[in-house]
Amino acid sequence: MKKAIFIMTVALMGLTSQVRAQFVVTDPANIATSIVNSANQIVQTSSTVSNVIKNFNEVKKVYEQGKEYYDKLKAVHDLIKDAKKVRDAILLVGEIGDIYVNSFQKMLSDPHFRYEELTAISNGYTMLLGESADMIKELKDVVNINGLSMTDHERMDIINQVYDRLRNHRNLVNYYTRKNISISYLRAQKAGDTDRVMALYGTAEERYW
Repeated sequence: MKKAIFIMTVALMGLTSQVRAQFVVTDPANIATSIVNSANQIVQTSSTVSNVIKNFNEVKKVYEQGKEYYDKLKAVHDLIKDAKKVRDAILLVGEIGDIYVNSFQKMLSDPHFRYEELTAISNGYTMLLGESADMIKELKDVVNINGLSMTDHERMDIINQVYDRLRNHRNLVNYYTRKNISISYLRAQKAGDTDRVMALYGTAEERYW
């Protein structure tokens, strides 16, 4: 158990040691590190570009560059339980990035949001994504000098805590998205434009808000 957790967490922290896990084709260190790096790059990009349209175009570019790593890691199933939990924690960061990019892209074409509101919404997504990437760093306690002397139970406690917090954070990002969309929907009701808003954010089966 310790070996599996150690391998996956070393990948998270971007350590340079060469590690072989239960992946046949993929390199877990490069994949996991790339996902976290991509999230941090999105945060940095979104924090430094002032124009909301240019901001999103740059964010989307970084997101698409990192998505291949997210998809590869998501496709890996041959893991024991402990390593799988660490992998799933990383994937939650990628999922939050998905929600940000896909939802905000629709909001940009929604006439019921003002420019200033879109800027504020983008800043909110940036903050939420940054917080999720920071949570992953807490897994360093599993592999630092003190962590190497942890019991298996102590290691799993840390992993479970980070995973649970990230899952709750993902739910918070979904809630944030729904609340913003509901504002547009209420405005559309007043303007008699609900059909366009309903169509923009998905079919009856696809709607999540």
